[in-house]
This record gives sequence, structure tokens and C-alpha cells, in this order.
Amino acid sequence: MRVLQIVPSISLIYGGPSQMVMGLSSALASQGVEVTVLTTDSNGDAGQAPLDVPLNKPVEQDGYQVRYFRCSPFRRYKFSLELLRWLGTHAQEYDLAHIHALFSPVSTAAATVARNKNLPYILRPLGTLDPADLRKKRQLKQIYATLLERPNLAGAAAIHFTSDQEAKISERFGTQTPDLVIPLGVYPSASSPVPVREQFGIPPEQPLVLFMSRIDPKKGLDLLLPALEKLLAEGQDFHFVLAGTNPQDPDYESQIQQRVKASLLVERTTITGFVSGELKAALIQAADLFVLPSYYENFGIAVAEAMVAGTPVVISDQVHIWQEVRDAEAGWIASCEVDELTQRLREALLDGEECRRRGLNARKYALENYSWEAIAQQMIQAYRQISY
Repeated sequence: MRVLQIVPSISLIYGGPSQMVMGLSSALASQGVEVTVLTTDSNGDAGQAPLDVPLNKPVEQDGYQVRYFRCSPFRRYKFSLELLRWLGTHAQEYDLAHIHALFSPVSTAAATVARNKNLPYILRPLGTLDPADLRKKRQLKQIYATLLERPNLAGAAAIHFTSDQEAKISERFGTQTPDLVIPLGVYPSASSPVPVREQFGIPPEQPLVLFMSRIDPKKGLDLLLPALEKLLAEGQDFHFVLAGTNPQDPDYESQIQQRVKASLLVERTTITGFVSGELKAALIQAADLFVLPSYYENFGIAVAEAMVAGTPVVISDQVHIWQEVRDAEAGWIASCEVDELTQRLREALLDGEECRRRGLNARKYALENYSWEAIAQQMIQAYRQISY
């Protein structure tokens, strides 16, 4: 089977969606699927240099190929005419395309090309069909959806959702395309040698509360920071690590940093910026709690990464795997309200033994349900049903 994975960028600066495509491609390749990833050299939206990669040449990586194309003419929107020309020429050499992202010009155009070339395709919306996300730039998205995305959705073989909850709430714009619900996967990280507590001056007995995600308004930092300030005012002992960046909105990232520096949290907070590799793994493994109180989150790959490391999570009931976390007793669930989030954090921080129990539950659940091997098997079965 020959499969295309099409995504606007796989730069790690864009976070979870990039990691998912690479993880899925590697897992599929390990089970005999011939995978080619089509993507651009985009590496951030605020003037960063593009990825230093060969262009329009096959790059071998973990058993699959990546073809990078120059962003042109619209670099800000990760668009590439060359990618679309290549797809138009080679589409009939493949059995299926798995297209990641809606409301992204290169993905939108790729679906149109696939449809015109009679190449079956699956669309993964990455949360963009969530009503909360659609409210952003509402009028523009309604026009975009009517003219471009509705025909793409109608022509897709399936829409790939990563949780039942995401599928349940997502807008379809009147189309009847079948749902394909398969979660994202994570690889258990090897024990990291990075001594993060020493590096950041965090005492070994002080609970470490970790936020690791894009610094974006939807992630609920306007709930988390007041909640942590309340706990600190009560005398609760902890150290907060804020890890992440936002290449698309550096002004908001700066606002959050200034908010921390002007608050009681300043002496109990470490701001790391973007982290990856061993430092990222070490932070997740060292954390006593992982927190993500998002206003909407179609999956939350960082939550799954924390779970597989054995770190219990405190998430909002708008992170769409919250029911799984609740049922597995793998963490605590809060509504998107400061008082309730404060209470859930308080409960977790006051009971170290319960934290450890839920962390073990989290790891067990993640290993059983979010392993790339199992997810690749489900995906291959879906691919076969669609392409044959």
C-alpha cells in the first residue's frame, strides 16, 4: 500500500500535529506501508528562517520519505504551488492521501487536487471543526467553508477525528461524510539524564506543576495563573514550569510572561520557552502534575505524553479525552472556571499518594490505548477499506 500524508508543516515549532504525522508515518512504515509525507519548509510565522532541508527531493526518515517544498507565494499561510504541482503529477501513483488540517490553503488545495485526480482521501481537521474554533474569524471561515471546505468534506472518504467527543461536536457544514475515530499515539520516552530540578533550582521535595503546550488563549492560562496564585496565597508549596511558545502570536506569549513576572508566582515559576528532546522528556518525567485547562482541545497530545510517562493530569472538560482520563482515574477534571480548577489542583497537591496512584493508572491506560503500534493497525484497516 502506498500512502501520502499531507500536512502544511512538520516543524516541531508547531507542536502536536507535526509530531502526530511523523509518529504515524513511522508506525505505518514499520508495518509495511510505503509512506510519503508532503509538506513545506515553514518553520514559524514571525520571521523565522525556513527549515534547512533539501527541497523537492525524497528525504529518508524512520522508514518513510519526506518531500519538502518551498513556501511560495504565501509563506505566512504555509502555501506551496510546487507541492500542489507535484501532487497533481504523482497522485495516481498512490492508493490514498491522508490530509491534515482544514482552513489551511495548501491542505484545502491538496484535497481539491486529490478529488480531481480520483485519489481517495481522508481529512483530519485538527479541531478546526469545533464550534469554539469556528467562532474565530467567523464570517471569513463561513465563506471559506462554503466555497472550499464543504466540497472537500463532501468528497472525502472519511473525516478523521481523534476522540468520540471531537466527532460528536464537530460541524460538518451539511455533509454526510463517514467519521473515522482513531486517537493519536505517543512513544514512551527513555529515562532522560537531564537533571531538571537542579538545572532550574527546584527543591526535590517541592511539587512540580507543569504546563507544556502552545502559549495560546485557548489553552486556559487565564484560568491556570489565577488558580495557582490562589493556592500560593493559601500557603500551598509548589513550583510551576511554563513550557511552550507561540510562533504565530508572540505578543500573547509576551503578555503571559509579563503577567507571571508581575504576580506572586514570579518566585515559584520557571519559564522555559520551547522545549524538545531530552529536556522535554525530563520535564514530563520530573513533573508531579501536568496541567492543561484548555477551552477546547480535540485531543491534547501533550496530555497523552504526560500520561505515558506516568504523570497524572489535571485537565478541563473541554479537552476531548477527559472522559477517558476520568474513567481510568488517571487525573482530575475541572470545568473552565478558576474556582473549580483551583479545587482540583488543591486536591492533587495535598495528596501525594493519590497523585502517584493516578500516575500509574495514566501510564497503564496510555500504553494500552495510545501506542503507535495499535493505532497504526487501526489506521491500516481503515485505509484498506477505503482504497480497495
